[in-house]
Amino acid sequence: MKSDNTVQIKSYAFAVRIVKLCQHLADTRKEYVLSRQLLKSGTSIGANIEEAIGAQSRPDFAAKMTIAYKEARETCYWLRLLRDTDYLPPADFDSLHGDAEEQCRIVAAIQKTVKSNSEPA
Repeated sequence: MKSDNTVQIKSYAFAVRIVKLCQHLADTRKEYVLSRQLLKSGTSIGANIEEAIGAQSRPDFAAKMTIAYKEARETCYWLRLLRDTDYLPPADFDSLHGDAEEQCRIVAAIQKTVKSNSEPA
């Protein structure tokens, strides 16, 4: 992994946090359904960013980043739902949701740059 690819590093670290949270929810709260959805979307962000890095074309790159953005939005949803159903304490929510929102902002900025670089001059 390149040490200077911020989005790659942050999305991987976020995925690790999500995996650990889902393990905790399964082990201590016996919660499997919501956390499984969170696990899928929260780890998919980084997986799609990895695919975008290896994209074969600019449209392929843009498509993978669009999926990463959608997965980040979905992750925010599952985190809110876990908080509002008392599975996730507010302090844990604030930290994870803040990181998920950061993922959204980073990927959205990349999408905007790709789009502006693709438009004819």
